Amino acid sequence: MLTLRPNCEYCDKDLPPDAPDARICTYECTFCADCVETVLHNVCPNCGGGFVPRPIRPATARRKGVGLGHQPASSERVHLKVERDDVTAFAQAVKDIPPERR
Repeated sequence: MLTLRPNCEYCDKDLPPDAPDARICTYECTFCADCVETVLHNVCPNCGGGFVPRPIRPATARRKGVGLGHQPASSERVHLKVERDDVTAFAQAVKDIPPERR
């Protein structure tokens, strides 16, 4: 089950569980669509993979035991562990390689 991190790891924008602009990589690194498109160029600065829209967990439990009420989103904010200059250089070096070939 996805953790649904509450913020963009780059700009710290709030990304609530129903945020349509939340993007994740295969490791659940979480960024806003604006940072993915304009700063990261679809390159995860942590793993080098690409991003997809983060699924939205239903707020209403339409089946017993599922939904945000039973599996709430994380409240732990996560931030980049690498310097921003390194993020830019890494994204520039990798962005022209399709995510499925990285």
